[in-house]
Amino acid sequence: QVQPVESGGDLVQPGGSLRLSCTASGFAFSRSVMSWYRQAPGKERELVADITNTGGSTNYADSVKGRFTISRDNSKNTVSLQMNSLKPEDTAVYFCHARTWLGQRYWGQGTQVTVSS
Repeated sequence: QVQPVESGGDLVQPGGSLRLSCTASGFAFSRSVMSWYRQAPGKERELVADITNTGGSTNYADSVKGRFTISRDNSKNTVSLQMNSLKPEDTAVYFCHARTWLGQRYWGQGTQVTVSS
């Protein structure tokens, strides 16, 4: 089964930084739109950021714009999320998601990010 694998989740203090990484294989990674989603307790899963197959275009949720940066390295089949100026509201399980140009969708298992003093 194809499943992206996330890493980098941790406990961090407000105002701190964290970098999440996702590695995937078994599909056309370089032809897929990659995204980061998150889900906080009791809340719906929401899109945090996504990036096109070539990395030429990015999109961010208003709540993270200016603080988070999504990037990808197609040679390594990885997508990253650099998170700066973290807030307690950023606490959630973060999921890596791939959408191929044919419409296939793959979800990672998630990695926990906790922002707390």
